[in-house]
Amino acid sequence: MSSDYEYSDEDGDYYYDEDEDMMSTQEDGSAPSDDEMDMDAFGDDFKVPQRAARKAYEIEHESLPQSAVEKLMTSDVDHISGIFGADASTAALLLRHMNWNKERLIEKYMDNASVVSVAAGISRPSRTSLSPSAAGPERSQSTSSSARSGGLRRPTRQTPVPTPKPAPFVCPICFDDSQTAFSSLACEHTFCAGCWNAYITSKIREEGEHAIRCMAEGCALIAPDLFVRTALAEDTPTWERFNELLVRHFVASNPNLKYCPYPSCTYTVSCPSAALKSSLTTVVPSVMCGATASPPHKFCFGCPIESDHRPVICGVAKMWLKKCRDDSETANWIKSNTKECAKCQSTIEKNGGCNHMTCKKCKYEFCWVCMGPWSEHGTAWYSCNRYDEKAGIDARDAQSKSRASLERYLHYYNRWANHEQSAKLSVELYTKTEKKMEEMQITSDLTWIEVQFMKKAVDEVEKCRMTLKWTYAMAYYLEKGNEKELFEDNQRDLEKAVEDLSELLESPIDAEAISTLRQKVTDKTVYVSKRNEIMLDDTAKGFLEGRWSWNVSVEGFD
Repeated sequence: MSSDYEYSDEDGDYYYDEDEDMMSTQEDGSAPSDDEMDMDAFGDDFKVPQRAARKAYEIEHESLPQSAVEKLMTSDVDHISGIFGADASTAALLLRHMNWNKERLIEKYMDNASVVSVAAGISRPSRTSLSPSAAGPERSQSTSSSARSGGLRRPTRQTPVPTPKPAPFVCPICFDDSQTAFSSLACEHTFCAGCWNAYITSKIREEGEHAIRCMAEGCALIAPDLFVRTALAEDTPTWERFNELLVRHFVASNPNLKYCPYPSCTYTVSCPSAALKSSLTTVVPSVMCGATASPPHKFCFGCPIESDHRPVICGVAKMWLKKCRDDSETANWIKSNTKECAKCQSTIEKNGGCNHMTCKKCKYEFCWVCMGPWSEHGTAWYSCNRYDEKAGIDARDAQSKSRASLERYLHYYNRWANHEQSAKLSVELYTKTEKKMEEMQITSDLTWIEVQFMKKAVDEVEKCRMTLKWTYAMAYYLEKGNEKELFEDNQRDLEKAVEDLSELLESPIDAEAISTLRQKVTDKTVYVSKRNEIMLDDTAKGFLEGRWSWNVSVEGFD
């Protein structure tokens, strides 16, 4: 390949280029230094593409299809097979027994190979020889019988017995004497091919088992992969399901891998940065598998939550969800229909018209209206003329404290649930937006590509509502202070921007103002995206810097 700087005699006479001369010499006639040379003058030949820096709230991960995971499994099997000198099926069974921990398997196998092989279902336990104590009585009995016989016996002539013709083998499972194909594992427990096929298919399809043991009662041998493949014959879907179960077992045994939780998805995500439990206090391992789905499969690598719960870490997110499951169903009803006993703080429901209440737990008597002790009401109980007495004030203080705790929880929960509900309604919003996009095409000169700004705006709104949803869970557990105030300021700015963009999306379309609407929606979408990035970035840096403090004990924090 010739470069821009090569020439030959065939190229014609050398010509003078003014730009080239200016580049080669400076005003004083000296050649420019490396630092003074403008690399842009050479075009793209010397430009190295810069990789975009990963943001603080992003985590490095890799999506692996099932074929890539199977290659990792094959590599481990070959490694063990080479060390032990065993075939691939045996090495695979050994690795599955040790949950794919190669180092532990090598240590255990080198220590006692026979014990590990028996435990892995590869071979049967060897029969132990009889002990002397067990063989003693038989020897003594034989000796005494010989003594009674009076010495050596005279040999007798025996008549040869004809060998009987062996009976045809019958499967001990189905007792079908018409079967002709039989097979067995190393234990030599033989069964017909039909029973093996039905048994293995049932184990894989119905029970989801990848370790399929021998059908004989009490036998612990496990069928190797080649045996399973032969038994299934032409049943390719079941064989594929068996391989999927093996992949799932491999992924579950490897802390660096996690299977995509979405139904029917076979992708796996590798995220070594979130494999350690200690790392989950500083990062939110939100990952996305490589499946081409809409919406994309996003989930948390570090916990069972099957959604993107940024910016809050896994420990706090799990605490919040548990509290919501425990409290949200009854919180509103408790607030409206019950009060706490002023003495023992037990929750009491009023089930009659009389205001004279008696706590069933501590037997304390009080007035339902003013929460004061009933003994001070006298005969004028209905007027509550002792409302401002000290005992009544103390009772109201205790009641207020309990109510304030519930009010605080409901404040955060209602907003969390509102954004969750709004995000779930995105499907309906998508439908409305598509109709508006079609209307824009009809009433203006915009093409289908040019009206995609509406869809991008809907995507951004849905993403930001999920962020806002989890910011309220985090705010509930944050300790009061300057850091929480700054967090809530970012939360407020993002929420206001999202609501403004949502209002623009739901506004009616004026044919004469489509260009103006397009500009407004595009600008607001960019602004919302920026506010969301600021929210996530600042929170993620706060975790890395240890800025956040909690009002409860959080797993992983001192």
